[in-house]
Amino acid sequence: MLIINRVLVAVVISWSALVQGASNNNASFVNRTTCNGKTYTYEQLAGYGFLPGNARDKFGDTIGGIGSDIALDRSAWKKTGPSSYQGVVWALPDRGWNTQGTLNYQPRVHKLQVSLTLKPDATVTKPSGPNVQLTYLDTILFSGPDGTPTTGLDADASGFLSYPGFPELPVATFVGDGFGGSGPGGKRISIDAEGLVLNSDGSFWVSDEYGPYVYRFDPRGKMVAAIRPSEAYIPRRNGTESFSANSPPYYNRNKTVTPPNGATGRQNNQGFEGLTVTGDGNNLYILTQSALNQEGNLASVNSGRRNARLLKYDVSTNKPRYAKEFVVQLPLWTDPTAKDSKNPKVAAQSSIFHVQNGQFFVLARDSGAGHGQSSSTSIYRHADIFDIGPATDIKSTANDAATGAIASSEGVLNPGITPATYCSFIDFNINTQLNRFGAHNGGPQDQNQLNEKWESLGIVPVDGLIGDDDEWFLFSFSDNDFITQDGHLNGGRFSYSDVSGYNLDNQVLVFQIKLPDHSRPFNRNNGN
Repeated sequence: MLIINRVLVAVVISWSALVQGASNNNASFVNRTTCNGKTYTYEQLAGYGFLPGNARDKFGDTIGGIGSDIALDRSAWKKTGPSSYQGVVWALPDRGWNTQGTLNYQPRVHKLQVSLTLKPDATVTKPSGPNVQLTYLDTILFSGPDGTPTTGLDADASGFLSYPGFPELPVATFVGDGFGGSGPGGKRISIDAEGLVLNSDGSFWVSDEYGPYVYRFDPRGKMVAAIRPSEAYIPRRNGTESFSANSPPYYNRNKTVTPPNGATGRQNNQGFEGLTVTGDGNNLYILTQSALNQEGNLASVNSGRRNARLLKYDVSTNKPRYAKEFVVQLPLWTDPTAKDSKNPKVAAQSSIFHVQNGQFFVLARDSGAGHGQSSSTSIYRHADIFDIGPATDIKSTANDAATGAIASSEGVLNPGITPATYCSFIDFNINTQLNRFGAHNGGPQDQNQLNEKWESLGIVPVDGLIGDDDEWFLFSFSDNDFITQDGHLNGGRFSYSDVSGYNLDNQVLVFQIKLPDHSRPFNRNNGN
């Protein structure tokens, strides 16, 4: 069943709101940041668009959550006219529709065509409307080493699957078809996919929140390798390994795990959210969404969970090698609706992108604000920068042990550890930029209200070639959590209508930026 959906057919609603952040359409740039001697410029918002929330893939399943991460195929990026571009983006959904319980959704990656038509004359008073178009092309389903489909169902509280040459893998045991219908049941590798890297040979690295692990899939979607991090990251309950995120299945929503969270390891649903690769393709960097449980994620203060761990793996050979480890202190923000005792809060990270020489973009944001949320106004939604140049390499036997900790249980960083330098950069929420395309932060809960979850970053050159002028487009896709009133999964056989009553599109923002002088984010001999 092939159902191809194209954007855009939209009624643009112009809305004027208070501006969050300093901005002026007549200025030469929106913001400029210097991070450890390197200057980055946010010039303007260059594009906005969406894929409808009820779009379906070739298997008849809803295309949702595609902002969990993206990988732009730079070899396919072309400038097709004076102000027009076309390319290919691989978009990663997470574990499927799960606002009412996890399902036996098979993790996958979608291939989309992206088209951008610049609208330099767009203003707040005369907005252009959406100018980014997404066209569905293909889908690759992910399977285990033996070809068995993987699943988005929560992992079991105990147990694992074993395959020759692989570490112990999280397993989900399900009944029926795993959607609440009849079927034989079974066991599958449990994956909550959050980070994506496209390799030059067409294979993919995918980071996961359940393990937290990183998997390599061949171009057909078969798992060929898995990276298990040090024991400090592995979740434990009652003294033993336990991969469950306490996310019960849709067909058994009263299922509980005791205790709900482990004392050590990654926090539930806060695993390997960030994944990126160096321009030569030789080194992976992996960042936890926030602190490990033993390092402040179970703290009595909200700010305790800001010390995220960053891993470096050498993947230049077929045997990934754990090389280094650093600390990234996530930004803090103040929630005007919360009590003083609940502030400040941590802006957990949702994506990273290696720029060059140890500097990275990082997408850090608040939660609970946006289209379909109780509040429509986001306070902190940024693409920032961090630099590991001055940071301490914390890799050690002690820090990587099961109870190893680089911070106290209240989130106070251990003496002698220098975290990465963190620099604020792009504020997604500036309405004088968003309104030029009909989008907005805050105000009416309509189609052009920004979604809550922005979880991906990727760059391509403005010149359509190699970016010699240091001008780049930074793309970000949102994760809509598969929220629609016209949802279909399991080959179209399972239909659902989200209890929220909302329809959320898969939104896209494109920022035009200038990188530091003479930047070389990618190996020019490697198109991907």
